[in-house]
Amino acid sequence: MVALTGMVLWAAYIVRDALLVVYVSGVLAIGFSPIVRVIERQKLLPIGSARFPRWLAILVLYLAILGTIGLAIFLVFPPLVDQAQALWTKAPQMFEQGQQFLISKGWLKEHLTIREAVERAPGTGGDAVGKVASAIGSVAGGIFGIVTILILTFYMLVDSANLRETLLRLLPKERRARADAAARDVTLKVSAWLGGQLLLGLAIGTTSAVGLWALGIPYFYVLALISGIGEMIPVIGPILSAIPALAVAASVSPQKALLVLIFFLLQQQLENHVLVPKIMSRQVGVSAVTVIIALLIGGSLAGIVGAILAVPTAAILQVVASEIFREE
Repeated sequence: MVALTGMVLWAAYIVRDALLVVYVSGVLAIGFSPIVRVIERQKLLPIGSARFPRWLAILVLYLAILGTIGLAIFLVFPPLVDQAQALWTKAPQMFEQGQQFLISKGWLKEHLTIREAVERAPGTGGDAVGKVASAIGSVAGGIFGIVTILILTFYMLVDSANLRETLLRLLPKERRARADAAARDVTLKVSAWLGGQLLLGLAIGTTSAVGLWALGIPYFYVLALISGIGEMIPVIGPILSAIPALAVAASVSPQKALLVLIFFLLQQQLENHVLVPKIMSRQVGVSAVTVIIALLIGGSLAGIVGAILAVPTAAILQVVASEIFREE
């Protein structure tokens, strides 16, 4: 048994990436299942009693999500292209102004061209072609992983009843009722976590719109939309979503860019220490201390993916632990 356990653990370590994809798909399937049930209850036609079949309800949910993403891209892309072109035109002038400022303060010893600055920047040496190929491979792998997760989540939702019944049959008969109740509790918590993520995105998007409008930044509504979407990705999402706003502000003036940077720093401090613990603890039923610890541990173990899955995983473990302690 010890040898068999060691072999199973070693095999699980080898296929850890595949297991992570399965786990992410399972969490999404659990979170989406209440929404799918709501769509299933709707009438397929105004006249008649026919309801949405499960596969069609899942397809409607997917189309709604993809449509929202497509609308965001449609709204965001054209203004960002215009601002990027304006920023690219002003980049040499801004580079010279920044360099003169650094030289006047004694922080830079010599005048550099943009090419020399790029060549001397840390992490830019080595084979450029190899780095570009590696970046393209990483992007392609990420897209393939997302498509795989969406497909696997779809089939998990379609076959959720059979999967649930199969897992319950693995337990003794006297424990199946409690396990089924615990599974329903997990479903509610994970679904509430998804709702909390949407609520956080709405809060950050609204505050970003108000703040950028007050600072006089153009296209503030589009930049606020980017901030709201970036909030869905813990740790790195808010940082990436702040870059377009900083670029747009820099195309207006360096002072505007500094004010926008200060605004986003204050907003993220409020989000990290107040909004996330409070909203997640209220929505998921996990304490604020548990949320913060889960985010730290998840981010350390699996990076961005671990931070995303930290709160629902903590909620699942809380349900399991409460059932174990209740039995004891």
